[in-house]
Amino acid sequence: MTPFRSHYRPRTRAGRIAVIAFIACVALAQPPIVHGLADRVEPWILGTPFLFAYLLVVYSAAIGVLVWALRKKI
Repeated sequence: MTPFRSHYRPRTRAGRIAVIAFIACVALAQPPIVHGLADRVEPWILGTPFLFAYLLVVYSAAIGVLVWALRKKI
């Protein structure tokens, strides 16, 4: 009988990279960081305030990490 291994902990190097990258992306969208870095309206980027453009980039990066992990079948 093999010992029980938790499915919450990544077992591969790519899995660990995916978890760290996703947590970093989500952390960039949380209040302590987002309020310090991007809590402003100016400059406008493609007709949207800087805050919304920043959050769009951060959330898109988080989704990109998830899609990458899905394609690698992690």
